[in-house]
Amino acid sequence: MTMIRIAIAEDQLMLATTLASLLNLEPDLNVVGIAEDGDVALALVKELLPDIVLADIEMPSMTGLELAEAIMKEKLPTRVIIVTTFARPGYLRRAVDAGARGYLLKDSAGEAVARAIRQVMAGQTCIAPELARMAWTEQDPLTRRERQALRLAANGLSNAQIADQLSLNEGTVRNYISESIAKLGANNRTDAARIARHKGWL
Repeated sequence: MTMIRIAIAEDQLMLATTLASLLNLEPDLNVVGIAEDGDVALALVKELLPDIVLADIEMPSMTGLELAEAIMKEKLPTRVIIVTTFARPGYLRRAVDAGARGYLLKDSAGEAVARAIRQVMAGQTCIAPELARMAWTEQDPLTRRERQALRLAANGLSNAQIADQLSLNEGTVRNYISESIAKLGANNRTDAARIARHKGWL
C-alpha cells in the first residue's frame, strides 16, 4: 500500500489537529506536518514535499489561494486541496486558477476529505458539488495587485501605508484602488471591498 503524505495549513490549531487525527486513522494516509500560517506552510511544503496540502483560505501572512499560486509557480510536486468555510464561487474560481486540485467545505465529513485526497492523488479533481454548479457564473475582474491593495484598504490602511506594504509608490496604489472601484461599480473603496468580499474575490 502506497502511503499518501499530507500537510495541513490551517490557523485554527484545534481544527487542524482534529482533522489530522481523523486522517491518520486511514491506513493509507499520513499527516506529516501542520502549519498555522501561509508562510510557514510554504516552508513546510518545500522541506517535506508532501503529496497533498490541505489549505484553509484565510490564514495570516499568506492565504491558501496565494499558497496554491506559490506552489504552482515554484513547480513543487505537492497538490493543493482547499478546505474552507467559504461557499463562494469567486473563491472556487480563484482556487482553480491558482492550480488547486480540490475545493471542499469545512463541514465535509472526514471520510469525504479522505476520499477527495485519494481522488486528487489519482489525477482527478474534487470540488464540492454545490459549488461546482456556480463556479463559472462570474469572472473575477480584479488583478492580483488590485486585490492586494483593496484588501489592505478594507483593513483601514491609507494609500501611503498600502504603498509601503506592497513596495509601490502612492500614485500606483491610488490607481489600483480607483480601478477596483470602477470595475466593481462601487461608490468608494469601502463599498468596493464589500462587493469583492461578498463575491469571494477578496
